[in-house]
Amino acid sequence: MIVRWFYGELVVLDLSETGTQLGEKLSLLLDDKQQKELAHYLLGDMVSTIGTRKNLSNYNRQQKNPLTEIREGDLYICLEHRLVMIREQEITLTVKEFDILALLIMNPKWVFTKEQIYQHVYGDVEIEVDNRVYGLIKNLRKKIEENPETPHYIETIRGVGYRFRT
Repeated sequence: MIVRWFYGELVVLDLSETGTQLGEKLSLLLDDKQQKELAHYLLGDMVSTIGTRKNLSNYNRQQKNPLTEIREGDLYICLEHRLVMIREQEITLTVKEFDILALLIMNPKWVFTKEQIYQHVYGDVEIEVDNRVYGLIKNLRKKIEENPETPHYIETIRGVGYRFRT
C-alpha cells in the first residue's frame, strides 16, 4: 500500500489492485497533468508515463490514460500489459512472479517480509510461508538477474525478507 500527500489530499493506493484498476480510479479524480505528477511523485524517476518502446508507443498515444512503465537499468516493466523485458527481450513470468516483481519495483528500497509478500501474492495468511516465497523469488531471479547467485535487482535482507535495489 502506498500512502502519500498530494495536492493537500491523502492518496492511498492499494497495491493488491491491478494497475488498470488503480488507473481507472485515478482518472476519475485527477486530470492528465495531475496523473503524471502523481505517478512521478509516488514512484520517482523510475516511471515513464510516455511510451518509450517502439511497439507500445503507438498504443500509448491511443490511450486516454498513459501506461505505467518502469525502467531500472536493463529491466523494463509495463504494469498494465504485465510485460517484463530485460535488454529489450521479453521475459515470461508466472502471475505470482509478476505480482512479486511489481510489488517490489513499485516500492523501491522498502523491505517486505516473506509474510507480506505471501499475503500480497496469495491474498491469504499462512504460518509457514518461507519455502513458497523463497521458491518464487528464486525462480524470478533466474529469469531477470544476469547472475542469480549475486542478484542486482532483488536483494535478500537476511532474517527479514526482500527489497528491490535501485
